[in-house]
Amino acid sequence: MGNVPKVLQNLRLPVIGAPMFIISTPKLVIAQCKAGIVGSMPALNARPSSQLDEWLAEITEELASYNAKNPDKPAAPFAINQIVHKTNDRLEKDMELCVKYKVPIIITSLGAREEVYEAAHSYGGFVFHDVINNTFAKKAIQKGADGLVAVAAGAGGHAGTQSPFALVQEIREWFDGPLALSGAIARGHSILAAQTIGADFAYIGSPFIATHEARAAEEYKQMIVDSSAEDIVYSNLFTGVHGNYLKGSIINAGLDPNNLKESDPSAMNFKEAGKKAWKDIWGSGQGIGVIKEITSVRQLVDRLYEEYHQAFEELIQKREAYANR
Repeated sequence: MGNVPKVLQNLRLPVIGAPMFIISTPKLVIAQCKAGIVGSMPALNARPSSQLDEWLAEITEELASYNAKNPDKPAAPFAINQIVHKTNDRLEKDMELCVKYKVPIIITSLGAREEVYEAAHSYGGFVFHDVINNTFAKKAIQKGADGLVAVAAGAGGHAGTQSPFALVQEIREWFDGPLALSGAIARGHSILAAQTIGADFAYIGSPFIATHEARAAEEYKQMIVDSSAEDIVYSNLFTGVHGNYLKGSIINAGLDPNNLKESDPSAMNFKEAGKKAWKDIWGSGQGIGVIKEITSVRQLVDRLYEEYHQAFEELIQKREAYANR
């Protein structure tokens, strides 16, 4: 296990809600934090960019008010995801706003930038960087990231292809800092499993799509409930980076999920004025087979909490059984 920073030591569950394109807004972030897990959203979900100032004010004020009323059980901290790819022409201004509001946690993706880490550290912020392999992990830490998100096979959004066992154990050979694991985690048992193999936190996104607080079409939420791992398609056609998507949404867009073209990585474009291409192609990880209904964030976190502690008890019993042999 890594050295967990103070900002992440008092969570109800060792869970970070993954930032999701379009889906994550202040409503979802605040609900996640109040439920006791880290809530997060991409800065780029605020469009136009001026909306990010409004959203950060809303989150900061709402959580401060909640904490004043609940000093014994304060909300978890929140995080903002920054896409640091060269085409994101609003990164500098977005980070200035993060500094203004002293966002507790920054999550960087698609590149490691020293100036972003320095900006976060200027006010005491903590930075996670998401990676799909050990090489990228080392580069991120060398450039100043504090922690890592290991994005393994089966994760929603821009996912890797490596087994979580392989990815975590390679990183843990040299890195003893905070480590989160992403990839098909949708039960409390899986949260404990992530910790058991060496991660400190589970990084969970797709299950939160099927919540009332998520900014997703009702059809999208229902497709999460109705689908399973067999309904996930891995492709780089839609953004230039390989990711996992719901087969049903690809079919609804008039495409054959079994015959998708390969895209040039240079197709990535995160400019403010860029078109929202493929907005009806819906991302999802492979863990959704256990999502059976659309619920509130609180109900989902409560279920994960109960399952997590149940899994702990079961693991203790198994350990004792083997210890007595």
